[in-house]
Amino acid sequence: MMQGMSDVPEAPGSSEEVSFEIIASAGQARSLAFEALGYARDNNFVKARELIEESKKESLLAHRCQTHLLTQEASGDHVDVDVLLVHAQDHLMTAQLARELIEEIINLYEIKADKEIDSRGRCSK
Repeated sequence: MMQGMSDVPEAPGSSEEVSFEIIASAGQARSLAFEALGYARDNNFVKARELIEESKKESLLAHRCQTHLLTQEASGDHVDVDVLLVHAQDHLMTAQLARELIEEIINLYEIKADKEIDSRGRCSK
């Protein structure tokens, strides 16, 4: 186990296995973020925020796998960089960016919903 991360199992051994772990976790994080956006569009902000938190947890799992590779490389154990690892890194970065932008869109939906309530004195839905 990596120090300070005792609640997370150690990342798989090979670079290929780690790449697949990053892709899987990042993909799930991205899917959860877009699902949250759908709930926000329907003014269900509680569910949207719950899904964003789940997305962050999945993203953290992918990030920990990435950190495992960085630690391995820093300790002198060279990590081969292949197309799969590059794809995994790209997947993680785009998933994180998507979640960050979706969080901002959720905030805008919430502001819009609040203004609709204020202007009509009741919920417009």
